Amino acid sequence: MIAITGATGQLGRLVIAELLKSTPAGSLVAIVRDPAKAADFTASGVVVRQADYADRASLEAAFAGVAKLLLISSNELGSRATQHANAIAAAKTAGVSLLAYTSVLHADRSPLGLAAEHLETEQILAASGLPYAILRNGWYTENYTGSIPAALAHGVLAGSAGAGRISSAARQDYAEAAAKVLTGSAGTARIYELAGDESYTLADLAAEISKQSGKTVPYQDLPEADYAALLLKAGLPSPVAGLIASSDRSAAEGALFDDSRELSKLIARPTTPLAESVRQALLG
Repeated sequence: MIAITGATGQLGRLVIAELLKSTPAGSLVAIVRDPAKAADFTASGVVVRQADYADRASLEAAFAGVAKLLLISSNELGSRATQHANAIAAAKTAGVSLLAYTSVLHADRSPLGLAAEHLETEQILAASGLPYAILRNGWYTENYTGSIPAALAHGVLAGSAGAGRISSAARQDYAEAAAKVLTGSAGTARIYELAGDESYTLADLAAEISKQSGKTVPYQDLPEADYAALLLKAGLPSPVAGLIASSDRSAAEGALFDDSRELSKLIARPTTPLAESVRQALLG
């Protein structure tokens, strides 16, 4: 059996959809906090189990009989390492034979503020004795294309990334990579640095939006504090606004760039081009 935590999240749903192409539904376990959100999984024959990262006993019960586990990182900033440690300990108790964890690109040297909890999790996993694979996912292109409607509405794409190059890929690309690791013979104790084949600046993104929309949308580079204030004004919670702004600043320092093409090698196809992601976003 193959289990996926956070299965009703954006990445989790894509991973399950990818696994269903080659794996019987009854061999897949969707682990969720709220089973009501997983009714479609149940209808398709996927096993649904309830668990919470903060509740180790619930994790142990959910992992029973599981051979391979995809631990999708928690979204509770500041609590992630503790929650992930619960999941890793529960997986060991359950006798899981492979734990794959979604980390962040170059976690061991990244200036990203969110990298520290990922690196701590990697260290806990390495010390656990479990066979593991670490999927160091780069940025999702959707992190930026999600702001296209606002950019079109206001006539500008704002950010703090300067001329930093971003090697993002579509969420679907990362989902396929996770499915490959869970179903293939890629080996364990592996660290995969996963990023898009092409890189771009936010000015390049603005140019692509302008080209496809027919509306001129320039890129406006702002100091980190000003960009965070703009995001707050747009209604984002303070921690989220701060994280996005600081991540942009880190992108200016090269945190989101990688040219290894390890992701496209793993999924055996080129990663989704930026132009295609912009096209899909404009279609809604």
